[in-house]
Amino acid sequence: MKYMLLIYSNEEGWKNLTEADEDALNRAHQKLLAELNASGEMILSNELSTTDAKVVRRGEDRLLVVDGPFTEAKEFVGGFYIVDVESIERAVDIAGSLEETAFAEVEIRALMH
Repeated sequence: MKYMLLIYSNEEGWKNLTEADEDALNRAHQKLLAELNASGEMILSNELSTTDAKVVRRGEDRLLVVDGPFTEAKEFVGGFYIVDVESIERAVDIAGSLEETAFAEVEIRALMH
């Protein structure tokens, strides 16, 4: 089953990280990516930009396009993993290994198609 792990973030959590903490977080992601690639469970992962984002909604006669979401919001999606694993429990294990869970949430969603 394929799952998307949405890594939420917030400015408060990042403000408290030292440069050494950020380096450790990046190394942890590199290690996890290597493990998931080696096991064949990795589909795709990436960090998401917090600038130059757009929100699009269809109005009655046109598209409504606004800037955002912004990092000034309380929480934002900062990145994601898409994994192909045997069970939701394995997806939870992977999500739980993400360093961001120390200061933010990781949401797990099954991909339907």
